[in-house]
Amino acid sequence: MPIWEITALALALAMDAFAVSVCKGVAQARYNVKHSIIVGLWFGGFQALMPALGFTVGALFGTLVDSFDHWIAMLILVATGYKTLRDSLDSDDDSNDGSGDDGLRPRVMFPLAVATAIDAFAVGITLAFRNVDIVLPAVIIGGITFALSGLGVWLGHRSGERFGKNAERAGGIVLITLGVKVVLDHLMVG
Repeated sequence: MPIWEITALALALAMDAFAVSVCKGVAQARYNVKHSIIVGLWFGGFQALMPALGFTVGALFGTLVDSFDHWIAMLILVATGYKTLRDSLDSDDDSNDGSGDDGLRPRVMFPLAVATAIDAFAVGITLAFRNVDIVLPAVIIGGITFALSGLGVWLGHRSGERFGKNAERAGGIVLITLGVKVVLDHLMVG
């Protein structure tokens, strides 16, 4: 598999993680490089891990997993988007109270990392069928996702400073839309 093809695949796979990272940045009261690193490690790590897992599972259970992975991703993204939207509507005050820092805890980041990487799992299954060496694609996918996720947190924080609760509301809507898109994409292709 040529590097340009792996890079294009990695960029496509990183878009969901980037969008969620922007939402994470919106929720941060203060920007800290540590926030970008934490989010980048979660999303980049899972984007690297999931194709490797998908590759391993591909030969054994590929069609079974493909029949429901999109529903899991949709539920997680829609639930998180709903919570983000609800939290933004709970207070009419445009100031960010810092509660967004709790959003970087493992109990919050783990399901988001899984949800945004389920498509990478499916790609791993596909790569298993193509007899591709999974190491290089997994590293490139994880690295690009790490970088874009870190950038997303910073961009989200900047827009959150400027647009306050409206940016947080938009973030919730984006997460819900991504969840619905996951299912629609699967239904249109499948």
